[in-house]
Amino acid sequence: MRIRAIGAVVTGALALSAFAVPAAQADGSQGDTKITKVVVDGDNKVSVGTSAAKTIKVSITATDNSGIAGAEEFDLIGPGNGYLSTGKPTCTAASATTSTCTASVTVDPKVDYLANASAGKWYVGAWIDAKDEDYVWMEKAGSFLFQRAATLTANASPEPVKKGKTITVTGKLSRANWEAYPAPKYAGYSGQSVKLQFRKKSSSTYTTVKTIKSNSTGNLSTTVTASVDGYYRYVFAGTTTTAAVNATGDLIDVQ
Repeated sequence: MRIRAIGAVVTGALALSAFAVPAAQADGSQGDTKITKVVVDGDNKVSVGTSAAKTIKVSITATDNSGIAGAEEFDLIGPGNGYLSTGKPTCTAASATTSTCTASVTVDPKVDYLANASAGKWYVGAWIDAKDEDYVWMEKAGSFLFQRAATLTANASPEPVKKGKTITVTGKLSRANWEAYPAPKYAGYSGQSVKLQFRKKSSSTYTTVKTIKSNSTGNLSTTVTASVDGYYRYVFAGTTTTAAVNATGDLIDVQ
């Protein structure tokens, strides 16, 4: 069953409480059933923005000498009372002893009450049943990052510019504020290291020019010397709580 709440949000007189996270169970198993691989959303990173719903796919590979019979709902548990439960997994056999069980859950920032404190490292809890009544239960079968989506811009000016003159590259780094009222929105992300990169117009490869930090409102600004036509962009590597993002390159015409 879906739990359509993560954390708690209080807005004016309206208080929306989270469902309680299930009590922790000790890991356990019977027989030779083992979980060998856990993958969440392809790369173990889930980025949720401010408006679009996000479907999170969980894949768990398990083995037993008798084969895998099935799996229970996967629990996704994180900080800030973060909790999600997938639908019933579907298990597909890769061999007589090994199967991959997949299930998903959808998070909608317009409907689910996401707490900013829930961003960070999450764990996958899984119960797998074998055909001979063996089983394995792991509270932390795998982990992934549940992140606030980010946006990043870049603007190089003046344009055109004479060779040897100064170019100012401005931009802004923002990330999803899930708790904003009356609806989630992006807000400046301060104090973060962001790389300024450049590629010649004739090239497809960016190189890093320098690294700067976003100011108290997430704004970015730095200067470089004009040399050749090319594109400037900012690049943010991401943090545990916030997804990585690249700005779209801005072309500068050097005369």
